[in-house]
Amino acid sequence: MESDSVSIWPRMEPFLLGALQVAPPSKLSLHYLRKMAIYVRTRDGCFPILGWPMWRHIACGKLQLPEDIAWLYFETFDLLIGHTPEERLEWAECLSQCSSKSELDQQRNKLSVDTLQFLLFLYIQQLNRVSLRTSLIGEEWPSHRTRSPSPSDREAKTSSQNKNWDDQAHLSFVQSHLAEILELLVEPGQLSQSGQALRDCQISLEAVRSLGLLLEGSVCQGRAVQPVHRLLTKGPLQTQAGYSTLSHSFPLHKLLSCLHHNLTLNPFGITACLRSGKKLAWAQQVEGAMKRAKIARNTHMAPPGSKMVLMSQVFKQTLAKTSDKLTGANIKIHRCSDAFIYLLSPLRSVSVDKCRDSTVVLGPVETSIHIHSCQNVRVVCVAGRVAVGASSCCTIHALTPTRPLLLPGNTDITLGPFHTFYPSMEDHMASAGLAVVPNAWDRPLLLGSEDAACYRLLPPAEFHTLLVPFQMEGDTCEVPGGLPPAYQAALDDQQKRIQNWQKTVMEARLNKEQKRQFQELVEVKFHEWLLETGHRQELDSLIPPTIASLKDSTDGPATDRPQVNDSKHMRTGRTVGKSPMAC
Repeated sequence: MESDSVSIWPRMEPFLLGALQVAPPSKLSLHYLRKMAIYVRTRDGCFPILGWPMWRHIACGKLQLPEDIAWLYFETFDLLIGHTPEERLEWAECLSQCSSKSELDQQRNKLSVDTLQFLLFLYIQQLNRVSLRTSLIGEEWPSHRTRSPSPSDREAKTSSQNKNWDDQAHLSFVQSHLAEILELLVEPGQLSQSGQALRDCQISLEAVRSLGLLLEGSVCQGRAVQPVHRLLTKGPLQTQAGYSTLSHSFPLHKLLSCLHHNLTLNPFGITACLRSGKKLAWAQQVEGAMKRAKIARNTHMAPPGSKMVLMSQVFKQTLAKTSDKLTGANIKIHRCSDAFIYLLSPLRSVSVDKCRDSTVVLGPVETSIHIHSCQNVRVVCVAGRVAVGASSCCTIHALTPTRPLLLPGNTDITLGPFHTFYPSMEDHMASAGLAVVPNAWDRPLLLGSEDAACYRLLPPAEFHTLLVPFQMEGDTCEVPGGLPPAYQAALDDQQKRIQNWQKTVMEARLNKEQKRQFQELVEVKFHEWLLETGHRQELDSLIPPTIASLKDSTDGPATDRPQVNDSKHMRTGRTVGKSPMAC
């Protein structure tokens, strides 16, 4: 078997979920990470496992990072690790019982990570480092020899402006920095005085195992995906990589050459999904609005951690789905406008990118939701982490155990408490390892920006709950965890005013004609309010042209024409065109 039949590629999740969407601190450059790599291998209690106390000492004492930023990186790496839902729920329960900072510190002190993988995680923060050259001249200079990009290439680039999603950027990053990545894995005794690896140095098998955070691959197309160290220690790559079964190590120069020779684009990345993923037809068509929408997935063939669903250009449309095809998938919602999107399944991660004038309601998101370059978007979510960057006039109703990240470029961001439910929500939260406490929705962390004026907490007087307008099976019948007292009091006050209004109408003792006139007046005002607020479009889009279903339908072969699901689709709440009764 030829070694060319073996493919190795960058894993998607470390870049998608692990690389924070902001330029890293200068103290996380290669120079300082080399020093850290030597330090952790020559100090007791740092290798092969690194606990929070030692990382805090290194980050705050050596690298001069603020403690909350040090914890942010440690916590972000922990989100990547494959903890079971039960382990995450147990950790949440322990944190919720901490009533002081000292108790919180004692609990955090129990958390530890793989030292070498954490070093690699810190290194890939350079993915979003701002290049001076790129910022000055932009993309590569055009050339008459440069071929025109194909439609699928342009589509991939348009949908991959964010480097965290861009599998071509991941490949380029690994190819350009592979030598430096491997140097971080070399033992201190094989380094020069400047900290660089000597040419004849060896890398142990245990160190190469840590590369599994960033790389994976397979033998022949279609075969099972394997960690990179397994591919390098047997079969066609063992000789090429120079693996010794006696010393259980690799010569650095051979390993570097072998990896460079076999590196390729992730076959389960966004580029492949856009070119050959299955097209989906989930939303009912309203006035031809779905004609330009593009919805595709690779969940039928991608391994866990690489499953994705891409939704682009949903316009003036309600899209609603609960499906096994969504469960555990990474979701990208891109360039949608005037849309109402309900994805009511447990999800791995969600990106909402370049959307405007839309509402997005999500099932529990195991890791993170990232909102970027959006305008006038409302997001309702339970998530391991919420991050918002370069967005304006957006409202986020969240239940999250971590502090929301406010990245640079935000204006007029409103943070509010989570305020909805659907029948199977608590079951979905348990499967994603998310609990109702702790809940840090109102304690954002400003990262890369010191402008506290970019956000506000939603005033209770402006608070209303959200109704998910579909019938589903399940036992959840109220907002998980309830509402904060001030917001519950505001709802109680609204209910009291409604009761007072109804009492006033009844005590007016109107005759039949007066009631009819009064009812007409209320209906006129109600319809004016629907139009002014945009709720009329939201209600109209819930009426299917034919009876449709929120539940799963069989996805056929790839097709550009959306279809309507063919079983029961219902909504609850007021009927379109009917105002609240005047009496």
